Amino acid sequence: MTRPFFNCIEMGKADYSMVQCMRWYGPEDPVSLNDIRQAGCTGVVTALHHLHNGKIWALEEIQKRKKLIEDAGMKWDVVESLPVHESIKTRAGNFYELIENYKISLKNLGTAGIRTVTYNFMPVLDWTRTDLSYQQPDGSLALRFEKAAFIAFDLFVLKRPGAEKDYTAGERSVAIKRFEKMNSDEKIQLEKNIIAGLPGSEESFTLIQFQEALDTYKHISAEKLRNNLVEFLKVIVPVAKESGVNLAIHPDDPPFPLLGLPRVVGTSSDIVALIKAIPSETNGLCFCTGSFGVRPDNDLPAMIRLFSNRIHFLHLRSTRRNEAGDFYEENHLGGDVDMYEVVKEIVQMMELRKSDIPMRPDHGHQMLDDLKKKTNPGYSAIGRLRGLAELRGLELGIRKSLFKA
Repeated sequence: MTRPFFNCIEMGKADYSMVQCMRWYGPEDPVSLNDIRQAGCTGVVTALHHLHNGKIWALEEIQKRKKLIEDAGMKWDVVESLPVHESIKTRAGNFYELIENYKISLKNLGTAGIRTVTYNFMPVLDWTRTDLSYQQPDGSLALRFEKAAFIAFDLFVLKRPGAEKDYTAGERSVAIKRFEKMNSDEKIQLEKNIIAGLPGSEESFTLIQFQEALDTYKHISAEKLRNNLVEFLKVIVPVAKESGVNLAIHPDDPPFPLLGLPRVVGTSSDIVALIKAIPSETNGLCFCTGSFGVRPDNDLPAMIRLFSNRIHFLHLRSTRRNEAGDFYEENHLGGDVDMYEVVKEIVQMMELRKSDIPMRPDHGHQMLDDLKKKTNPGYSAIGRLRGLAELRGLELGIRKSLFKA
């Protein structure tokens, strides 16, 4: 849909573009900084993954990482993520001290010249998938969330108390049949995929530890969790603003409740409520088309228009969902996300804001030579390179069609 005020810019020259980045998990990442540069990136998205959640990011450590990236010919554009400790989310234990540590880390990042910090407020788990190697018709491997398998894990592997109340009789019946078809190795792999930790995540649990972590949220509703997020931002946003840092919250992935845990950043109304509570534009958004796109009620182009002055960082990927509640990571220009309309809105948004926006091709299929290598799920080199190349071409085509050369 064209903006009603688009005519004021359609005859100009396009001066702004997405800053092409890739996520890098540090020196141990199988994908090197040199690989990322060869993909055509000028920016890197990374974090100090070797530091435990809640620890202060010392200026010396930040500058050391920054120099490593700059020596490779790129810029550290975005921190992803500066993790929010679970005690902050629940406002328990030493959460005041942990918030003070967060403030210091933000100040140090600002001193080092890093202007965008992404974080999330998802309880216990970061992004969740049941299958990390879902085979595509072309032989490449994708990430997948299968609802029946997830319910089977909840009911019959984790055996979470009261879990059966969260599902319909039909869903439980499908999950029973799905579980009965699994062999012992498949059950072990399912458990590992869900609770053993994913790239960029510190969490890695045994089943007992996992249930204990879930129990800390037993009396925390969605309203309470949202209030905890707002209270956190009330003290964090002024520090970020003073430090010259924009905060970009990542939506829940997937954007619906899991394992009895509340979710509060999954819909347009969730973002509206967050902005209403904390009006400062420093309180911004990491617009992840893959996370928001899992919900058919999220109109992504409309959300970009609505939150245009809040979008500080872009994750571009697409998923394909079905009526059973399953979804998998599609090719970047495929799936249920209309990437043409999304990127068209982004191009217009950047011209109106008169600013570039960092973007990374989020996730990617494991394919070609990477099928023979050990890679971080979703973060192999070649699949992301394909995604970046497609998005780069899409953006260029849109810019040339909308603006004079």
